[in-house]
Amino acid sequence: MKTAIVIGGTGLVGNELVKLLLDDIRYSKVLVFGRRSLGIKNEKLQEELIDFDAPDEWRHLVKGDVLFSALGTTMKKAGNPSAQYKVDYYYQYLFAEAAATNKVPIYVLVSAPGAKAESVIFYTRMKGTLERDVKKLNFESMHFIQPGLLHGDRDEKRAGEHGAYVVLKAFNTIGLFRSYRPIDGQTVAKAMINASLSFDKHIVTYTLGEVFHLAGE
Repeated sequence: MKTAIVIGGTGLVGNELVKLLLDDIRYSKVLVFGRRSLGIKNEKLQEELIDFDAPDEWRHLVKGDVLFSALGTTMKKAGNPSAQYKVDYYYQYLFAEAAATNKVPIYVLVSAPGAKAESVIFYTRMKGTLERDVKKLNFESMHFIQPGLLHGDRDEKRAGEHGAYVVLKAFNTIGLFRSYRPIDGQTVAKAMINASLSFDKHIVTYTLGEVFHLAGE
């Protein structure tokens, strides 16, 4: 019976992940860190409402069997590149570092397609830098999920993403751009859980097609 640690539980993937973990008999405890409550009542759920900018107050609490990192924001919501970098890189790295220090053995991250620290594109460079730096931490097993365009019900409306989804779906129906097809948040969440069960490699990266396969879809 394991303890899952989750950050980003209010997001599209994170919310689906928490629901699946609460229904998963392999986990007796789901420990979620965030700024606000999920509004879910479940005896397996433990919420820690924290200030991400005050790691000394929560670092010692990051203990369990798997850290699932699904935290993220958009440029529009953050307001500027520095604010987005703070959420998508700095907060996630702080949690990964705390988990590794507390000997959490497994780390699973929702990253981005094309993530590369040397990328000229801000978003993929940010995600690639996070992947690069986390790989230096002392986890027994690390899994980097690189899905395509995420699709599902969100709290906020994202007109750009919805437009891209409609266009991609239209192309996909005639067999085009299948390697860029949209992916549902629940599918990514399933892949994250299944990835955490694999110990055959120290570091594994899953691209879009592999994420669908990992989720059993």
